[in-house]
Amino acid sequence: MAGWACPDSRSSIQAAYIQKAPAPAVALTSNKITSNIMTMAIKRSPIALAVLAMLMEEPLHPYRMQRLIKERGKAEVINVTQRASLYQTIQRLEREGLITAQKTVRDDKRPERTVYEISAKGREISLEWMRTILSTLTQEYPEFPAAISFLPLLTPDDVARQLKLRAKALEAELHRIDEVLQEAQVVPRLFLLEMEYLRALHAAELSWVNGIVGDLGAQRIAWTEEWLRQIAAKFSTDAKLDQE
Repeated sequence: MAGWACPDSRSSIQAAYIQKAPAPAVALTSNKITSNIMTMAIKRSPIALAVLAMLMEEPLHPYRMQRLIKERGKAEVINVTQRASLYQTIQRLEREGLITAQKTVRDDKRPERTVYEISAKGREISLEWMRTILSTLTQEYPEFPAAISFLPLLTPDDVARQLKLRAKALEAELHRIDEVLQEAQVVPRLFLLEMEYLRALHAAELSWVNGIVGDLGAQRIAWTEEWLRQIAAKFSTDAKLDQE
């Protein structure tokens, strides 16, 4: 939204709309911009999206939400192992007006539970989140690529050993996913797409990891402390400044 950073620029753009477009178009454009800004202002997360998605089906209390996430296999892609995270997300969504408390229920064997329902604003935001997540790339920072960027902290042999262990773990995970998909053949494919996606990611990573292990074994990728010092001196910004 860098184009809206300057107040003068914003005013001139709005003025252009007023002069060149009929009033209904101005209203629609304004509503669209307001909607986008509102969507960006509300922090999204996998748990928040899951809560809104389930409440679009029916009002639920948090314990039932957590059970449904697990029963439907969504725990493969949404971390609900800590119930506190779910409750914190629900409280935040309520503060932001995306969900509201509908009623409180109690039975003899369980503590009092609050049933939540989604608001009109929550429905709008959840659909906007879906479109944004599906259509755009988001910069994420997982641990594995971060560790890859610092491989020289270990020796090539040590790196190869660790990557072989990772390859075995990936193979085991692929086997587990294949078993899940096999057992769920009666389930429409629509509800298994996240598992297909995870399988594709793991398969691609396994192929890459095995390739790196092979390159390390053949010494096509290698390093020593002396070589690292030479490379550091060659590409050091301070060294270039000294030469100038």
